[in-house]
Amino acid sequence: MKYGKTILSLSAVILPLGLISLAVGNSRETAPAAAAAANPALSVTTVQPQWLDMPIALTANGSIAAWQEAVIGAEIGDLRLSAVNVQVGEAVKKGQVLATFSDESVLADIAQSRGIVAEAQANLEEARANAERARKVLEKGALSAQQVDQYLTGAKTAEAKLQSAKAQLDAQLLRLKYTKVLASDDGVISSRSATLGAVAAKGQELFKLIRQNRLEWRGEVTAAEMTQLRPGVEATVEVPNVGRIRGTVRFLAPTLDEQSRNGLVYVDLPNAAQNGLRAGMFGRGEFHLGSSAGLTVPQDALSLREGFSYVFRVAEQNGDRAKVEQVKVQLGRRAGDVLEVLAGLNPGDRLVARGASFLADGDSVRVVAP
Repeated sequence: MKYGKTILSLSAVILPLGLISLAVGNSRETAPAAAAAANPALSVTTVQPQWLDMPIALTANGSIAAWQEAVIGAEIGDLRLSAVNVQVGEAVKKGQVLATFSDESVLADIAQSRGIVAEAQANLEEARANAERARKVLEKGALSAQQVDQYLTGAKTAEAKLQSAKAQLDAQLLRLKYTKVLASDDGVISSRSATLGAVAAKGQELFKLIRQNRLEWRGEVTAAEMTQLRPGVEATVEVPNVGRIRGTVRFLAPTLDEQSRNGLVYVDLPNAAQNGLRAGMFGRGEFHLGSSAGLTVPQDALSLREGFSYVFRVAEQNGDRAKVEQVKVQLGRRAGDVLEVLAGLNPGDRLVARGASFLADGDSVRVVAP
């Protein structure tokens, strides 16, 4: 009997110890979960995707060029340049004297031509007088009809020689006019090959002039993109580290390049030079084609990882605690600090508004009011 009572007493002691051990084990399993719930990775606010009107834009690359560039050349040859009045970059007015040729030889030719004209004028007066006297004596029979015709023909010949002499004088006066090289329009000198003291040949280029200092952007687009454009469409052209300016499509190229199958779009850029743009600069342009609705998220809700864009969606929420899941999204257009989402989200999704770059898939967060 005593032995049996001892066994019962031991079993009574072991049973409570097992319950205590089981209770300790359960408390150890729930401790990490409680700790995780008590220490969320981040306190966040949430935002939902919104439908907004997003601009429809078409981008292209191209170069800044002169609207029209005029070549100003020598209209007279074999004369020495005695003065060059402008340099590259100077603004000029229409009719302004850009350079001057030496005119001594031209003035001598003019004096000679005037002498020839005076001589021809005197010969004409004499021939006319002879022809008049011949007409008077023709009735008296003192001269034959053939002789009278000769006097009349001589008068006409003298008149023709006078006209020829006057034409030569006009040509020499025109040469004198061409000794001054004039600007053909308002603009800016873009190139100068005139050298003081040089003897220029007729037709030789002396200056290049950007007419009216007017620039344009020539964007290169594909055939499909060109069908979306038309004259009058607004565009924005930006040259990195220089400036950004708005313009208007002037016209589209009538043909495409046979090799690239691309075409040029000509965009007028008013006041481009005043904004720091220069011919030859490379710029990126954006054509504004209207707007359409798109599902958008704030830029702060996005996280860029390994070349892809992600957002964190609130998946499970209990009170102010929630778990987030990482969602890969496909982005479209941009307007300010919001971006269009083409795939990956629904309008009713709740997203982490900020701090996405500090989260990982499955993290626990604390949701707070905005």
